[in-house]
Amino acid sequence: MNFAFSEEQEELRRTVRSFLESKSPESEVRRLMETESGYDDAVWRQMGEQMGLQGLHIPEEFGGSGYSYVELIVVLEEMGRALLCAPYFSTVVLAANTLLHSGDDSAKKDLLPAIASGESIATLALTEENGRWDEAGVTLQATRDGDGYKLNGTKMFVLDGHTADIILVAARTDAGVSLFHTTGDAAGLTRTALSTMDQTRKQAKLEFADTPATLIGTDGGGWPVLERVLDLAAVGLAAEQVGGAQLCLEMSVQYAKDRIQFGRPIGSFQAIKHKCADMLLEVESAKSAAYYAGWCAAELNDELPAVASLAKAYCSEAYFHAAAENIQIHGGIGFTWEHPAHLYFKRAKSSELLFGDPTYHRELLAQRIGI
Repeated sequence: MNFAFSEEQEELRRTVRSFLESKSPESEVRRLMETESGYDDAVWRQMGEQMGLQGLHIPEEFGGSGYSYVELIVVLEEMGRALLCAPYFSTVVLAANTLLHSGDDSAKKDLLPAIASGESIATLALTEENGRWDEAGVTLQATRDGDGYKLNGTKMFVLDGHTADIILVAARTDAGVSLFHTTGDAAGLTRTALSTMDQTRKQAKLEFADTPATLIGTDGGGWPVLERVLDLAAVGLAAEQVGGAQLCLEMSVQYAKDRIQFGRPIGSFQAIKHKCADMLLEVESAKSAAYYAGWCAAELNDELPAVASLAKAYCSEAYFHAAAENIQIHGGIGFTWEHPAHLYFKRAKSSELLFGDPTYHRELLAQRIGI
């Protein structure tokens, strides 16, 4: 079994990296993270229309390119490396995956083409004020209203929830957890942008008051879909974390070569050497975990639930450690606002908690493999 990337996948990586280097340099990341929307509309349209990134793993029948999850992993790794400020993760990894696995063909036909073209921004509203990622955490109520439904309750920490025009909502009916679709301008929906530690990834609070919504899939059949989507999202986030960790490693090694202390580069000192060596070991191990998880996601095989939790737990800790050591190796300058090290540190911390922290995923992994 060969887990090396193909020449075509490596070419995709080079193309995306080149695009992000020109469209998402540090200066642009800092500019966009200060804005309320958190992204550049022109770049977002370019990603959809010219690059085809939003439709990468969406089937051709719904306006996408029909590539596998492995190609998506490559793109996400590069986006994590560049700290891209765009609603890509919420739209493609959360919302598009939810639709693709919902089993609702009419919803796919209605919503996926606009996502694939970059015309729409979409998101999944799952977590609530309890901050839980499991089935019991979904308490928002959905009640039947004629042919449709009405939603009542609050969703928290919704990625790009304040700018999305397609909002997929996990809510509870008498039959259990179900999935619903509503729009960003729906009646009774109040959207509030949240203040976050990681300003490069926007989150919002969504309050629903008799907000009209349409059922997606079957009534009460939402949790199996969401469970699959959370596994796929964990794999996608692990790839993003690998990209960020790799850049922190490169930044550290370069500084260790350039910084002269006592007449020699600080990289020649044993303490710095050991830090860099430990980071390299963890980053390479994280890559192995994320890439294998990406292959499992592409195959949708039986290993996916266990491997998704394993990758999420390991890559979260590897990224956070790399980001923290990057600051230490840079010394005093690493703590300043002007240096990019803190941007990666904050992204590493927020990603560590997103979809459940490493402790949560290790517990989940133990349950899934029957320990």
